[in-house]
Amino acid sequence: MNDTLLQIAAIILPLIIAIVFHEVAHGWVALMLGDTTARDQRRLSLNPLRHVDPFGTLILPGLLWLTTHTAFGFAKPVPVNKWRLRDPRRGMMAVAAAGPAMNLVLAAIGAVLLGLLVRFAGGSESSGIVFLAQNLVNFIAINLFLAFFNLLPIPPFDGSHIVEGLLPRAAARTYAKLRPYGMVLVLVVLLVIPRLFPGWGIIERFVLPPVTYLMNFYDQLVRIVAGM
Repeated sequence: MNDTLLQIAAIILPLIIAIVFHEVAHGWVALMLGDTTARDQRRLSLNPLRHVDPFGTLILPGLLWLTTHTAFGFAKPVPVNKWRLRDPRRGMMAVAAAGPAMNLVLAAIGAVLLGLLVRFAGGSESSGIVFLAQNLVNFIAINLFLAFFNLLPIPPFDGSHIVEGLLPRAAARTYAKLRPYGMVLVLVVLLVIPRLFPGWGIIERFVLPPVTYLMNFYDQLVRIVAGM
């Protein structure tokens, strides 16, 4: 039982950090581009309590890990008012891209820390060192997964805002009308379609390949820092 709880903790702790920084990055970029909404609502804090959604950040990842050994979660979205941005169209693209970009940076930081841990404590069998190493391994993987998962062009994911900014204005307005039905689209695309058509899994076809590719890159970074 204790091992199971430690495994869940080694998923939830990295996930909370990854999600909080992801969301705050949106607010930081929005503030730089003229929208003070997140700051006004005190959502630029790194305090997890301001961002954690009890179900999406704690319960769902724990259940997924226990049942499928995969982890996904979400936090309360940081509020952004695109019409307060100096350039709403391009600004919203930058705000959306900030979250995945932050996750890629965090993965690199995790790789460096893991490399340092291996270099200076790699021979230790201490339970604390092992737990820390597992957290860092998961931290890298979770950040990479969140980065590319959120780039899917499905409302309400970040990728949908980027696509909306790239489309001609008329097409963008039509595309934006899908946003109120975002969660239904997510369920259909991620759960219903893969069950009906097993070869059409969006995660397997479009998220895991770049995650796997970059995992190899970050693994090399770990080895370089570790002196291997």
